[in-house]
Amino acid sequence: QVQLVESGGGLVPPGGSLRLSCEVSGRTYSISAMAWFRQGAGKDREFVAGVHGREPAKYYQESVKGRFTISRDSAKNMLSLEMNSLIPEDTAVYYCAATRSSTPSRDVTSYAYWGQGTQVTVSS
Repeated sequence: QVQLVESGGGLVPPGGSLRLSCEVSGRTYSISAMAWFRQGAGKDREFVAGVHGREPAKYYQESVKGRFTISRDSAKNMLSLEMNSLIPEDTAVYYCAATRSSTPSRDVTSYAYWGQGTQVTVSS
């Protein structure tokens, strides 16, 4: 099994920044690609950013390009999401996810492992 634990969420004013972290433990050798998803109130869970399992490739949702940066430290078993220029529309519960596939799919059903989520609220 693989366990994912997110941290770093909180309340931030518009224009502010936050850094989310995801600690990976367990059978880490069994996972490849990883991603961040988010789910706003009354909305479906959506892909935010992903990192390829075997190549230095990163993928982003159009609305966060240039503002969010995903990074992975395999030696420390950590996945991070640096979020800048936050807007109220970024308010959501953010989830870390992992899959055995090497390509980070935008489809939630492609991921076998999920964290419990961390709340990000952007408000003045």
